[in-house]
Amino acid sequence: MQVPKVTFKTRVRNEALGGPNPFEWKDLTSDEIFKGKKVVIFSLPGAFTPTCSTSHLPRYEELYDEFKAQGVDAVVCLSVNDAFVMFQWGKAQGAKNVFLLPDGNAEFTRKMGMLVDKSNLGFGMRSWRYSMFVDNGEVVKVFAEPGFDDNCPTDPFEVSDADTMLTWLKSNK
Repeated sequence: MQVPKVTFKTRVRNEALGGPNPFEWKDLTSDEIFKGKKVVIFSLPGAFTPTCSTSHLPRYEELYDEFKAQGVDAVVCLSVNDAFVMFQWGKAQGAKNVFLLPDGNAEFTRKMGMLVDKSNLGFGMRSWRYSMFVDNGEVVKVFAEPGFDDNCPTDPFEVSDADTMLTWLKSNK
């Protein structure tokens, strides 16, 4: 299966703009992220949420060099949040290596079949927690958390973690 073809709305730093907010909009396509690259991407319900902030993103950030040593070109964290939220969350987390990708319109998440209703938490539509390895736009392996369902009363975090992905990469090199 190929990753969905979408255009993400991101913000990039442009020092020429000056001032307190030197950022401008930049469209980033699926091809620009995945074409000709080996990418580990993990998706989570939301920036600033407990498991995402204490475990999911920090561990991928911590193991970044080990992913690179396995031939991974990029580690990407995707969430159904806008570019401003993802930027502030990355700043708050001190993320320097993992690329935080906003899926503000949930288009990628929907086309992946991973969009769930989390209205029971006041979140609205969000991504189910999963990780995948993508080689040149082709989805090679997916680790989706168990219990996929709208308004799931729990937030499973058993297989989309960085250690599971790294172990899989090492055994499938």
